[in-house]
Amino acid sequence: MRKLKDYFYRGLLWGAAFLTVAVLFIIVGFIFSKGYNLISLDFIFGDYSPTGGGGIWPMVITTIYTIVISLLIATPIGIFAAVYLQEYAKQGRLVSIIRFATESLTGIPSIIYGLFGAVFFVTTLKMGMSIIAASLTLTIIVLPVVIRTTEESLKTVPPSYREGSLALGTTRLQTLYKVILPSAMPGILSGIILSIGRIVGESAAIFLTAGTVANMPSSIFSSARTLTVHSFLVTQESGDIELASAVGIVLIVIILVLNLSAMFISKKLNKSNY
Repeated sequence: MRKLKDYFYRGLLWGAAFLTVAVLFIIVGFIFSKGYNLISLDFIFGDYSPTGGGGIWPMVITTIYTIVISLLIATPIGIFAAVYLQEYAKQGRLVSIIRFATESLTGIPSIIYGLFGAVFFVTTLKMGMSIIAASLTLTIIVLPVVIRTTEESLKTVPPSYREGSLALGTTRLQTLYKVILPSAMPGILSGIILSIGRIVGESAAIFLTAGTVANMPSSIFSSARTLTVHSFLVTQESGDIELASAVGIVLIVIILVLNLSAMFISKKLNKSNY
């Protein structure tokens, strides 16, 4: 009876894994089959043309702007908040409430963040539809992810590292930035780079805060559109599935490169710590 149960549950696990991989390959295969004919250097590095035949370079630049600005703001705030919660704050009801609030923010639909960004950053702070307004909204979206991944990475550092460092006469702050943070850095970097995937794939919040202008942005205060917003608008306005799929291929490649980079950096840092 136990063997039958074991085979049954093992079959369920294999079936779930197979179904997940199969769905992934079907989606990716469909996108590549529809859009690979349009992929070229002119398509990636050319300027957009509403009449057809244009490239997506302005959208690529806008996407890079949002990634860089959002991470420059979210990363230090998220790491400092996680360090305080894990290393300095007294573990009690207040910390539990903060952690619960952080986890709750992770599950809020992005359209809600977009509405908040449109009201607060675009209207109240008078930033208008701009890259900076979208980036600040995305900062709020990825901040809980950075905090939680950093906290979990700090928890993986063995207590003996802290005790050994303090026993050698170092201060708590020196132990933090010379021992704890370097040991937790692979996990922190993985969380940060995974946050990039969230930024790259976001559309609703950007649509409501950055606008839909397809021209090359002159500054971070310009209205612009990212690759995901461009893919959505192309499908909505002209129904051009091939063009939208080609944009999707570029997005998939960007996310794949970022994930591989996260794995590579984590492995390098793990080796350097041993």
